[in-house]
Amino acid sequence: MMAIFHDMIEKTMKVFMDDFLVFGDSFSLCLSHLDTMLQRCKDTNLVLNWEKCHFMVKEGIVFGYKICKNGLEVNRAKLPHPTTVKGVTSFLGHAGFYRRFIQDFSTIARPMTHFLEKETPFVFSKDCIDAFETLKKKLTEAPILVVPDWNLPFELMCDASDFAIGVVLRQRKTKHFQPIHYASKTMTKAQIHYTMTEKEMLVVVYAFEKFRPYLVLSKSIVYTDHSDLKYLLNKQDAKPRLIHWVLLLQEFDIIICDKKRTENLAAGHLSRLENPHKDVFKNKDIIENFPLETLGPTRGHHGANFTAKKVFDVGVFWPTIYRDAHNLVKSCDSCQRQGKISQWEEMPQNVIQVCEIFDVWGTDFMGPFLSSRGNRYILVAVDYLLKWVEAKALPTSDARVVVKLKSLFSRFGTPRAIISDRGTHFCNDKFAKVMSKYGVTHRLAIAYHPQTSGQVKVSNRGLKRILERMVGENRASLFEKLKDALWAFRTTYKTPIRCTPYKLVYGKSCHLPIELKHKAYWALKRVNFDLKTAGDHRKLQLNELNKLRDQAYENSLIYKEKTKKLYDSKIKNRIFNVGDRVLLFNSHLKIFSRKFKTCWSRPFTITKVFPYGTIKLSQPEGPNFKVNGHRVKHYFGGEIPQLVVSDL
Repeated sequence: MMAIFHDMIEKTMKVFMDDFLVFGDSFSLCLSHLDTMLQRCKDTNLVLNWEKCHFMVKEGIVFGYKICKNGLEVNRAKLPHPTTVKGVTSFLGHAGFYRRFIQDFSTIARPMTHFLEKETPFVFSKDCIDAFETLKKKLTEAPILVVPDWNLPFELMCDASDFAIGVVLRQRKTKHFQPIHYASKTMTKAQIHYTMTEKEMLVVVYAFEKFRPYLVLSKSIVYTDHSDLKYLLNKQDAKPRLIHWVLLLQEFDIIICDKKRTENLAAGHLSRLENPHKDVFKNKDIIENFPLETLGPTRGHHGANFTAKKVFDVGVFWPTIYRDAHNLVKSCDSCQRQGKISQWEEMPQNVIQVCEIFDVWGTDFMGPFLSSRGNRYILVAVDYLLKWVEAKALPTSDARVVVKLKSLFSRFGTPRAIISDRGTHFCNDKFAKVMSKYGVTHRLAIAYHPQTSGQVKVSNRGLKRILERMVGENRASLFEKLKDALWAFRTTYKTPIRCTPYKLVYGKSCHLPIELKHKAYWALKRVNFDLKTAGDHRKLQLNELNKLRDQAYENSLIYKEKTKKLYDSKIKNRIFNVGDRVLLFNSHLKIFSRKFKTCWSRPFTITKVFPYGTIKLSQPEGPNFKVNGHRVKHYFGGEIPQLVVSDL
């Protein structure tokens, strides 16, 4: 239809799906348009149904409405008297289609709406007859809704009651206003608790959303009995909800005017219409063990959504099923003891920031490797600020070789602290005596939490990667290449400090063999024996070295803050308090002989919370101990009674 009459639409005719209407301002003009339309139908072989055609009429029925020269009216077709519930439903549905023409529709139709409830006997009483006759009279005498005039401003009559809102869209074409549309809406449970100002503003927002096609490019005058709305559009310190609504209304050209409630009867009636629908369900308490009886041995320990869908299949009315299913799954003992540690549930990152070089060292063992010249292990130590790495090949990893760390003290000075794991090679009397002799604090990482000594772990990984590429398949030369690997590691650019560890230690870049081969500048320049010139140059280098180390400290601090912010944004913010019950992830997976053993043990009780993610747990039998927060999760109970199900 659109393709056939594309050049006539909106000019001489209107098309509604497979129906169309030809119009004209006069009889002769309408006849000319009709002749053109019929000729087009003949040219395109379009067949018309003669019985459904009406020619040269002044009014007609289109989509259930009567279109006439005055505007839009209701269809005055007579309706039969309803004699069954189905007939009442049909009549109310038909009358409800025209409810925007009838004020107080819900109140008038209330006697007949009781038949919509289940198991209600059909007795068409005198009240029902009166309601039917009143509605039929209203339908035949309904006021005409006018077509909007886009050259005139639109007026909105707004009002709010305690439970509903109403609005009338109208225009003043003559002395009295003429309605264009009625609208009303029952408030939600949350909206009922709004303040009076919020309710009145809600009406205005609802009106402009409902009638947006009429008002978006036209001047609008809003009449309300709440004078505060006039000043709300320019107020900047209102509630967030009101400010949000004001922003929504700024695309319209609005003028708000006061109007007494006695002069705003139309909108007032709409906002006080009673709700014709009643809740036919009677509230009953849910049996306490009904979730278990419903699911029984077939529940399968699924998530809350799937558990709720299983209950839906039973065919019961349960308004709070999703909330109850979530609580049931959350407190299930079996479900809480399954699963691994997820990255999403780890603790926030805590950085170790050192102010002075060689103040804090991290140490760890690498190995065991294949034996080469009697050596199987590598003892690694790394400075936390400069990333300077020291490594030594050793035959064993016991306490006797660990004390060789004191050789660092003669080269770099006595540090303030050394960080290591809780291995027996570090936690022993010999090593403790050496630390005590030199006044060094020995810091131990939390058990099963290698992130505490993360710097040395990262250095181990980088050193191992270099050794693997240097050695290749000849593993016997692993320890022979260790010094070359350290040289490569120390002269590599480090992102946190934005330079190489070698330059921070010696104040200049390392001279590499390739520079001698290709005649770098430093290899060609003449040696200067002038003491004054050499002294001045050395002073300059020392000053530059201090500035370089200060800059490295600032770069390291910025880098760690940035990585902490990125890391913390990907985890869940968990809060532990003293007295909380938690489950502990058991890292000794080898002791389990079967795959179906749980990885979470006890529940334990939190006795103390430390500031950097460490918590102390107590157990009924045994001493208290510390763990990192990422290895525990809250326990929500779960003494679920066992149901006795008879064999089928």
